[in-house]
Amino acid sequence: MLVLGLETSCDETGVALYDSERGLLADALFSQIDLHRVYGGVVPELASRDHVKRMLPLIRQVLDEADRTMQDVGGIAYTAGPGLVGALLVGASCARAMAFALDIPAIGVHHMEGHLLAPMLEEQPPEFPFIALLVSGGHTQLVRVDGIGRYRLLGESIDDAAGEAFDKTAKMLGLRYPGGPEIARLAGQGVAGRFRLPRPMTDRPGLEFSFSGLKTSVLNHWNKTVAAGAADEQARADLAHAFQEAVVDTLVIKCRRALEQEGLQRLVIAGGVSANTALRQSLEHMLTELGGEVFYARPRFCTDNGAMIAYAGCRRLLAGQQQDLAIQARARWPMTELEAV
Repeated sequence: MLVLGLETSCDETGVALYDSERGLLADALFSQIDLHRVYGGVVPELASRDHVKRMLPLIRQVLDEADRTMQDVGGIAYTAGPGLVGALLVGASCARAMAFALDIPAIGVHHMEGHLLAPMLEEQPPEFPFIALLVSGGHTQLVRVDGIGRYRLLGESIDDAAGEAFDKTAKMLGLRYPGGPEIARLAGQGVAGRFRLPRPMTDRPGLEFSFSGLKTSVLNHWNKTVAAGAADEQARADLAHAFQEAVVDTLVIKCRRALEQEGLQRLVIAGGVSANTALRQSLEHMLTELGGEVFYARPRFCTDNGAMIAYAGCRRLLAGQQQDLAIQARARWPMTELEAV
């Protein structure tokens, strides 16, 4: 089956063609970073309008690259949530209209399931079961995965997600949006030991996360540094290094707990923050100690993209799942509600 995947959950328009036998044939992505950077964050109405502008040209581009036409497509997958409702509706309405016109099935895909399954696009995909760490701007979750749609939530953030904490901390330090890559870049120039930051909720049992207090600690350190007249570029880099180290240490500690609790040795990391090099290296070191393996997607499939939606949708369409003509867009959508394949 040839599946067209559409991703429009936030500020990136992604389109891809996935063949159930040949794999990924083509994909294209347009990022709205430059559009939103002047505002310091995503403006939902602008995001929706830009998705409308980019969707059809990207679909044509992907079809041309794969040397296919819409008549070759056997199903359409689109992100139905969670995300910005206006942005989601662009992809959903486009997918539904094309599916109706072509008389082919369409299916709404859970955005985080797409991220979770993105490592399946690699040459050496993980086998079930495994623990998944989903880290993005809106989610920080530990999930036991026994199969597609067979998810058990082990723990999640009670306040800010890790990616959100990166963005907010970057803004405190005067860095540009989006904050994650900026913090990572600056942290590489920082020196360890100058600032001491907490590892939130690691001094107690459980698999929940909290990054709000860590963000406040960064702000307090920065304000003291500014008051002392020492807020130069090196101080900013040292604080960025301390912040990234604290987040990475916290995530690694919780992942280790989850693996030991569930008796597993395979870990998948997915979502935008999974592209962070320091996080990957620390998790790889931890899994080596445990005699296990860590899996992740190539960097371009860590952020929002159409390939992960096409793959997830293909797996569900092949299992006989599809939906009626109603256009679905859900701002919130627990992944545990998904039907098993």
